[in-house]
Amino acid sequence: MAAHMVYGTGIPRLFLAGLTSLGLLAGFTGLGLLSPLAAAQAKELTLYTARHYSSDDVLYAAFTRHTGIKVNVISAGDQPLIERLKSEGPASPADVLLLADAARLWAAEQDGLFQAHGSKQLEKAIPADLRTENWVGLTTRARVLIIDPKRVKASEVLSYSDLAKPEMKGLICTRSGSHPYMLSLFGSMLVAEGSAKTEAWMRAVVANLARPPKGGDTDQIRAVASGECAVAISNSYYYARLMRSNKPADQEVVAKTKMVWPNQLKAGAHVNVSGGGIVKTAPNASHARTFLEFLAGQATQAAFAEGNNEWPVVKGVSANNPALEKLGGFKADPMPVAKFAAQQRRAQQLVDKTGWK
Repeated sequence: MAAHMVYGTGIPRLFLAGLTSLGLLAGFTGLGLLSPLAAAQAKELTLYTARHYSSDDVLYAAFTRHTGIKVNVISAGDQPLIERLKSEGPASPADVLLLADAARLWAAEQDGLFQAHGSKQLEKAIPADLRTENWVGLTTRARVLIIDPKRVKASEVLSYSDLAKPEMKGLICTRSGSHPYMLSLFGSMLVAEGSAKTEAWMRAVVANLARPPKGGDTDQIRAVASGECAVAISNSYYYARLMRSNKPADQEVVAKTKMVWPNQLKAGAHVNVSGGGIVKTAPNASHARTFLEFLAGQATQAAFAEGNNEWPVVKGVSANNPALEKLGGFKADPMPVAKFAAQQRRAQQLVDKTGWK
């Protein structure tokens, strides 16, 4: 069921205190992202979002304070939001759609749910490989490997291709191959290696699985810690989230595992995005554009990415995140996100063909 919240001009003092401490309130008006015209219009916009972090709520409240534009938030999963938009058609109240993966953004684009954002500010702020004319990436994350260092050495899994080695048999855990995070990874391989090599790799990894795919990324990490498997594939922020947890059980998981940046001697680790765009039938398209420009502003980027232990998309902005700092820097695959996202149908066909259910 979708959650529905409204952020108006009444912002809790705790929100404002937190933003002020980050220097955000001053930054919102000083970056030229919020025009006097947008502030003067001061009405509302409706946001459909698959992101569900309290830190995002803080930013929506700050946006309202500095523009007078209320943000009506409808929160649900990626696919339910896409289906809802398709069902509502022109009658939809949605102005902005935020989704958690390039594959879903591409799917929404193919369904004709976005309009061109037409923003020079977005084009200037966000690298071309992280956006299209219809949607923009707003945070980035890497697809990494989690190992039990007592059973597998980091030097044994330097790349995704190493997961196909015979010595990995019975050691690997993953979520369903049909999940967008996996389809995006497979899509990047299809672009880089072609269908034949990607299919052969997928068949070999399926043969090496410790058990049938199940659960989410955090479940894979916990499975490594419990000994159910020795290697798992996960998004980086799931591991960072456990690192920052104060729960003893989570700290035990981190103590028993290690994260490995894959493909550092090749093109680099696969990088994906969360992002969004202006809905094609948006009743308040100008407000929607202002909102996206706000999320891409230097003053908000770090805080927006921080909410899910990710990295900002805007160059020169760094995330103030102790877990990410501890994990260190890495080489990222420069492949444009739209390029691998466009391969998801072919990727799904290979999932069905190889049995990576």
